[in-house]
Amino acid sequence: MNIFRGHWRELAACRSEDPELFFPLGEVGLSRTQIERARAVCHRCPVMTACGSWALRNGESHGVWGGMTAAERRALRLPRFTGGQR
Repeated sequence: MNIFRGHWRELAACRSEDPELFFPLGEVGLSRTQIERARAVCHRCPVMTACGSWALRNGESHGVWGGMTAAERRALRLPRFTGGQR
């Protein structure tokens, strides 16, 4: 049995791209341009939401997934505090 049969990855727009595009070294300068190129692929992808959700659920700490950088995913995973809590 193939566990990936019918999996969202089969429909991902990034399947035909160089995987290195989605793993920039840093988030400034030329890496920023690379991130924007990766996001452009993500934004035309029919499974962008599923991809981003998978990366968040599985704690993916590198690369662009679902149009989000590792730093953006970390920020979403941080606990939220209100003004009344310490």
